[in-house]
Amino acid sequence: MSIAENDAQIINPEMPDAPLHAPSEMNSKINLQDYKPPSFDVDTVDLDIKLFDDYAQIDSTLKMVRQTTGDLVLHGDEEMELLTIMLDGAPLAPERYHQEAGKLTITDAPDSLTLQLQVRICPQTNTALEGLYMAGSGSDTMFVTQCEPEGFRKITFYPDRPDVLAIFTTRIEADKRYPTLLGNGNLVEQGDVPGTSDRHYAIWHDPTNKPSYLFACVVADLDVLTDSHTTSEGREVTLELYAKSTDIDKCQVGMQALKDAMVWDEVNYGRAYDLDRYMIVAVSQFNMGAMENKGLNIFNTACVLSSPETTTDARSFNVKAVIAHEYFHNWTGNRITCRDWFQLCLKEGFTVFRDQSFSADQQSSAVQRIDDVATLRAHQFAEDAGPLAHPVRPESFVEINNFYTTTVYEKGAEIVRMLANTLGPDNFRKGTDEYFRRYDGQAVTVEDFLSALSITDSKIEDFIDWYRQPGTPMVSGHQNYDNETQTLTITLSQQTRHVAGFDAPKPLPIPVATALFDKGTGNIITERLLMLDQAEQTFSFDNVASEPVVSLLRDFSAPVQLNYDYQDEDLAFLLTHETSGFNRWQVTQMLVNRILLPSHGSKSSPEVYLQALAETLPKLAADDAMLAARLLDIPSPQELASAIHQNYDPVLIKQQREGLYKKVADSLKDQWTVLYEQLPLQSYEDSSEARGTRALRNVVLDMALTAKVAAAPKWAQQQYDAASCMTERFGALKTMVNHQVAGANEYLADFYNRFQADDLVIDLWFSVQASADHVSTDTIEYLLAHADFDWNTPNRIRSVISAFTAQPAVLWTPEGLDIYISVIKKLDEANPVVASRLLQVLARWYTLVEPRRQMAHDHLLDLQQNATSKHVLESLDSVLGAVGN
Repeated sequence: MSIAENDAQIINPEMPDAPLHAPSEMNSKINLQDYKPPSFDVDTVDLDIKLFDDYAQIDSTLKMVRQTTGDLVLHGDEEMELLTIMLDGAPLAPERYHQEAGKLTITDAPDSLTLQLQVRICPQTNTALEGLYMAGSGSDTMFVTQCEPEGFRKITFYPDRPDVLAIFTTRIEADKRYPTLLGNGNLVEQGDVPGTSDRHYAIWHDPTNKPSYLFACVVADLDVLTDSHTTSEGREVTLELYAKSTDIDKCQVGMQALKDAMVWDEVNYGRAYDLDRYMIVAVSQFNMGAMENKGLNIFNTACVLSSPETTTDARSFNVKAVIAHEYFHNWTGNRITCRDWFQLCLKEGFTVFRDQSFSADQQSSAVQRIDDVATLRAHQFAEDAGPLAHPVRPESFVEINNFYTTTVYEKGAEIVRMLANTLGPDNFRKGTDEYFRRYDGQAVTVEDFLSALSITDSKIEDFIDWYRQPGTPMVSGHQNYDNETQTLTITLSQQTRHVAGFDAPKPLPIPVATALFDKGTGNIITERLLMLDQAEQTFSFDNVASEPVVSLLRDFSAPVQLNYDYQDEDLAFLLTHETSGFNRWQVTQMLVNRILLPSHGSKSSPEVYLQALAETLPKLAADDAMLAARLLDIPSPQELASAIHQNYDPVLIKQQREGLYKKVADSLKDQWTVLYEQLPLQSYEDSSEARGTRALRNVVLDMALTAKVAAAPKWAQQQYDAASCMTERFGALKTMVNHQVAGANEYLADFYNRFQADDLVIDLWFSVQASADHVSTDTIEYLLAHADFDWNTPNRIRSVISAFTAQPAVLWTPEGLDIYISVIKKLDEANPVVASRLLQVLARWYTLVEPRRQMAHDHLLDLQQNATSKHVLESLDSVLGAVGN
């Protein structure tokens, strides 16, 4: 499952002894150490889902076999109405079963049994968007499911846990105004319901064992784009992408990405698809990004629909990545799944690594790595350093939905990357082949994964501590060169803060990719992968003729922070001579952090940084426009704030960041006109080079407006009017809004009028205003009250509220928090998953300068008095409990 866009937590800074806090006593905590196998396995499931105007009736038949001692326990939502229950064909006496706290317990169950249940649910009023729910409104509605992690228990009673695997057959019945009836697997029968003229049915059979969280069905009126793929094993697979008729023309990018992903997985992992049909359905109201249900993926429209006219390059490329991610889950998540939800990082971390590798093959690998690491540093490092810190494999939870985090996903992927780089391509492939051979059709653990990878190197199993230990290691170091012996020694040490509630941190195996550069020629002298697996180690390089410049953590070989004894001139040298585009970006980030965050090292003046940019940018813009655009990155206000441990003043951070941005713009003012003229608008092309040109043009336009280049406002207007794609049009609109260019409001109105029928584009219209540099709380209130704002659509909520967090100087005010907390309160009952994620953004309140700190604390305490969902209460306990109430 993919996390929704904007859902990566923006929670921050380093704080001693800040655990994922013990939850309120009103909610029970589930512990990894308490895992027990299920008492009963399920062999087969027959479901009959009948949808009516105001309810749904679910009949289920489960064939079950005892595995261990104990009662038969089924999970079920407390609002679900149990109509009948039969055991082996006979009604079950009331004294043989009882319902309590979301469970149906049957005593004295035989070792082999057939259980029949009939329940009634109301998907029409299900605003949590979990289980079976109705999306849309009025005549434009559809019924869809979201069962990961624990949504199936909202559909019927079932042992709803990932280690219970079964064969599902599903009959779906509905009114003919919903002609599209979809389920997992293969379609085996369809037709009219006997005795009726207005109802029909379809029967789907999935021949693969799967856990209940991978169940899916769709009842809708959709068009379909069809294609096919012949696998490397000779299977002919029908590919179907379902969407509303008005959106079907936006499905070609997703279809091509699916075909590309299928070929890529066959070539790189030897994994072919195993069913005759692969379906994707686009849904506008969806909490997450997408869901990998076996053979029937459910996608947020933002992650599957794409066209040049309505979709930016960044979102279009994200569509390709998410399509690939969900397809790759067919093996890493579906055919091999998790034993329990503590192993979530196993399926998600491995699959994120796979989709990142796929994306790197679709564009510049350096830019892809920049994207990956920028996300990790901005969000996951902050998560690791604050009160919501948790291991990649958590040890306990109250609500598993709260652990779909950047730690589980992105840090989990970085661990797999370390394993792959440590083993090398050939041995990593041998290890993954062994993993698929051993565990196909099973529910497994992280230990099983490492065991398979270790067939060529037993030390791979030492990486288990990366999964168990919270926090981001700090790698510090210095070098010494002996001119007489021509020997360079590099001393590295590692330290990870101790998070209360966990064991004292151990030294971890940290692969540090290293290169030595000759200062005279700029050439690489030697490259080596250093394995730092002790608290402190010294590494020697012999036969080094003169003291080199050392490049460490190349391509971000480990998810750590680096504090090396660099001089600014060393970093400027690496910016010029590094052979990897990612490493050049990394050193610019080091220079920027030295300027803005003196706590990260000695305070630096911007002159070295500005001079290095001036010397590098013109040639790089001609050679690699996308990389040139990224070299001008300055960390966001949230990322900068994550490094401040106390007395954080968001207004001061905003001023300092904008001050440096203006210095860059002013110092290179003469270059912006030349560069912009070298990047003329052209007809649309979807290539890495064309995307790079568009990205650099938008950055140059913003820089030119910042530097007050006289012609820049006219450039922005001309770019908007003559745009060949959304990247150009929206890039121009964003700069006009942020810089309050004359006529910006007229262009905002034009943008709305052009695209008011397209929900995803109108999300952009909302977000560009909510995230504007000059945004006010009045603007946020206006957007929340707008006729097109929809509280039932997570994409629309995120387009305003998540976008608003881009301006912490306004968010962390009484008026800003009044709005933000009121939104969480409103969603707490209706959609607690989204509410909890919004809350987690506030996790770094305790670092604020007074009186903002006390003001934020008071707002959180008020929320605590009113919150009801376990999702929000668990997050509140962690956020407030880190420092005490």
